Amino acid sequence: MPESTAPVRGIELPSVLRRARGATPVPVRHALRAGVRRYGTVTASQRLLPDFLIIGAKKAGTSSLMNWLFHHPAVARMFPAAQGVKSPHYFDINYDKGPRWYASHFPSRAARHRQERGLGGLSVVGEASPYYMFHPAVPDRVARDLPNVRLIVLLREPVARAYSNYWDRVAFGTEALPTFEQAIDAEPQRLAQVDTDRLRNDPGYYSADHDHHTYLARGRYAEHLRPWLERVPADRLLIVRADDLFREAATTFDAVQDFLKLPVRHEVTLVPYNSRTQPPIEPATKARLAEYYRPYNAELYELIGRDLGWERGYPG
Repeated sequence: MPESTAPVRGIELPSVLRRARGATPVPVRHALRAGVRRYGTVTASQRLLPDFLIIGAKKAGTSSLMNWLFHHPAVARMFPAAQGVKSPHYFDINYDKGPRWYASHFPSRAARHRQERGLGGLSVVGEASPYYMFHPAVPDRVARDLPNVRLIVLLREPVARAYSNYWDRVAFGTEALPTFEQAIDAEPQRLAQVDTDRLRNDPGYYSADHDHHTYLARGRYAEHLRPWLERVPADRLLIVRADDLFREAATTFDAVQDFLKLPVRHEVTLVPYNSRTQPPIEPATKARLAEYYRPYNAELYELIGRDLGWERGYPG
């Protein structure tokens, strides 16, 4: 495995690439990025499309899993590797930029051929956006544009997920309300401003409230998973309990590799990415939200035919 450094936008880069980025002035980096994207778009017909997508949920381990996969020798990074991203956010935010722009983010078929020749086997390429599962337009877009793609869903106990999501938004500067309780109380009013029909039908429409301030809504997993299950055969969708990703990391990562038809490799270091410290949740708030999610969890368990154990105190 190459020497690496801290994650960049959720993806760990070899240190040689980090040093090269750090030595390049910001305006030059921007110009280089634009030039690379133009080149990628011009050569789009020679490029791959994803074999897999990690579609969510937010704060459920998507960055960790994508980093682990990028350290697998049979998983290609996005193009260019030095950019250090896990998703171009095409199906949720940038769909209006078109399929050639999307293809510009992936390796060429020639690059795959070279990789597979060195491996002596097949390789895969993919991306990860936790907004994909939640955005109402994405299931139809993916089903139409990537009819054979494999999907990985990470589900975290929804109270812990919502609380972690709030502190993540505070850290990124997209949440100004000073407490989690104020944020979840404000959520209905914020979402009342969102034009859901435009989200579904207008690729150029974006709602910051829908993207950043949906702490409770994102944990109502059944309503977001159902459109995917209606469009994707069960053998192409893997549901992973987020806690298993870390408590039973080796076994869970083996299952992911099997699902993606990768040779199972055990040399990948399975450490968490994008975790951050946060104060403990108020007990009354935790109890309130546990009760709020009880019927939604029951709906999820029935939908997927699996009890995830959250009502029995399973840690999130």
